[in-house]
Amino acid sequence: MALVRKFHQLSKSIFSLNSMSNKSRQNLPVPIIHSFLRKASTSEPLSEKQEVSITFVRASGERIKAKGKVGDTILDIVVNNEIDLDGYGACEGTLTCSTCHLIFPKEVYDSLPDKPTDEELDMLDLAYDLTNTSRLGCQIVMTKELDGIEVKVPTTINDARA
Repeated sequence: MALVRKFHQLSKSIFSLNSMSNKSRQNLPVPIIHSFLRKASTSEPLSEKQEVSITFVRASGERIKAKGKVGDTILDIVVNNEIDLDGYGACEGTLTCSTCHLIFPKEVYDSLPDKPTDEELDMLDLAYDLTNTSRLGCQIVMTKELDGIEVKVPTTINDARA
């Protein structure tokens, strides 16, 4: 409701500016005009997100390189790059399956910013080829520090929903 009121006030201000003659508008101090323009935006300016890369290593040794953006989950990167990983991300990141199970190198696993939640650990318990450095890709958000990592894709998946 507060947003509606702000929009209403802003629209009244804009219409009153529009009804002024050009000469009158030119006499307005610049800060007043800028304050109206600032209020017109309801979001932060768009910024370019830094590109990051990741390499998926299949059990066969095949390496699949992909790119994403900082803030993408690994699941987002798989989907956005249309990488065929046999059922990967079947639940679309809702933590109801274990199909996006990945195995991280120990040093990468230890450097991940967030530790696994209880829900993620419950799903990992159902994954095949579970290791001490296993995580679900839907729960890993890429940062610039993770740029260039390699992750192993287990031999097979287990869809816990089945």
